[in-house]
Amino acid sequence: MTFFKTYMKRILFSSLAVALSVIITVNHTFKTVQVSTNQNVPYIWEELETEKKDFIKWIDFNVCFDALDAAYRLDVNSYETEYHYNWIELLALLACKYGNDFDKYTKKDLDSFAKQIKEAGGVSGIAQNMKYYDYYYEAYSAILCEFLGVREDGTYGMKVFLPIANKYSFSHYKDFGSSRSYGFSRTHLGNDLMGSIGTPIIAVETGTIFHIGWNQYGGWRLGIRSLDGKRYYYYAHLRKNHPYVPGLEEGMTINAGDVIGYLGMTGYSIKENVNNINVPHLHFGMQVIFDESQVDSSKEIWIDVYNIVEFLKKNRSSVYMSNSETKDYSRVK
Repeated sequence: MTFFKTYMKRILFSSLAVALSVIITVNHTFKTVQVSTNQNVPYIWEELETEKKDFIKWIDFNVCFDALDAAYRLDVNSYETEYHYNWIELLALLACKYGNDFDKYTKKDLDSFAKQIKEAGGVSGIAQNMKYYDYYYEAYSAILCEFLGVREDGTYGMKVFLPIANKYSFSHYKDFGSSRSYGFSRTHLGNDLMGSIGTPIIAVETGTIFHIGWNQYGGWRLGIRSLDGKRYYYYAHLRKNHPYVPGLEEGMTINAGDVIGYLGMTGYSIKENVNNINVPHLHFGMQVIFDESQVDSSKEIWIDVYNIVEFLKKNRSSVYMSNSETKDYSRVK
């Protein structure tokens, strides 16, 4: 019976492929896949098969800045003490307590969990009766696991950076999920950081350049995937004529804190190198990846990074003009 069902599914999808040509447009990377008899039945089949895998398929990241900041301080301040707190464990406990509604957050609740963990010598006894603890811990680990750690100078603290260089002003607001209409009706899957054209843009985390170049929605854009493969950072609407620092190409490793490009207003055009964005800004997005089927597909998970941006203000990369002819900037080491 299982074989018969599988056989019938393949016949159905093959028939559909003969009759139809389907275009699948993917958020931000906008990779186009043409479905045809000789190419795309395996693609569709693979998409259906991934539904059976056991991995996280959606996250609503609602952790408020105050919770991020307080948990971070507990973690950093307890490093190399009698008990070193794990800020991700603390945040996962809070998410369970609040049902992911961090409008309910109080420092008192965080301190209570910290006390319980220290007295118990770990989180397992507290978390064992929390139904969704494992889910929140895995989800938050995928998002935050490389944010803290031992840095290049040997100290323990924040390893990631704000995407806007130090001493450059910007503003932002909670715009994740708002509507966009260019090309087709869709939701905004990032946070727009309003600033001045030419502001140096910083790599948040060390990773590999996954996408670079033009697309009509993001203009000149850059996508960097973390070394562990869990996070994909998307920087879009970079400057006309000179969007990137020289020498960037796909497959290259970029270090956290390095200058990668310059803020602009490109995009919303099929033609390359066009300013069709009304206000200069950096579109900053973060995709979380638990399985390769979520890469360049309709299964992508994009999270609200507004509070992450607020948190990243704690660590900004200082830059200087390293080439007066091209007016390129580099990180101050």
